Amino acid sequence: MATSSLLVAAVLAAAAMAATAQNSAQDYVDAHNAARSDVGVGPVSWDDTVAAYAESYAAQRQGDCALEHSDSGGKYGENIFWGSAGGDWTAASAVSSWVAEKQWYDHDSNSCSAPAGSSCGHYTQVVWSNSTAIGCARVVCDNSLGVFITCNYSPPGNVDGESPY
Repeated sequence: MATSSLLVAAVLAAAAMAATAQNSAQDYVDAHNAARSDVGVGPVSWDDTVAAYAESYAAQRQGDCALEHSDSGGKYGENIFWGSAGGDWTAASAVSSWVAEKQWYDHDSNSCSAPAGSSCGHYTQVVWSNSTAIGCARVVCDNSLGVFITCNYSPPGNVDGESPY
């Protein structure tokens, strides 16, 4: 009996470490910097103050998992992500979903041809050259509502009329 309890505890601990390992600060930074490097934009770095803001907002969304943006008063840019319950949603999942909008973004004209209901704003925030610091957070929402991930950016990007890079 004690052996099986220890085995269950070890398996749960390993699963928790695997999830944490795929959602570390470095995982978010690496995913962002890969997209930024692809278009010749300098890297972002992790900022604990920005991360504290992201963590606070993610905690607010844990009860409902609503895809609603926070109100940072213009202090931070923000991308949000929702993944359904039971999925293995990681830092890479969120960032890759935002970067997927690149297909609709035309840098030469600084325009977006995304279909209705989509945009390029998540992508352009990821690669916004003036945004140099990020902080992200991930919560598993209550009542099997899924996973909520948010990344905040300082200084914020997506300034009307300006190109991201």
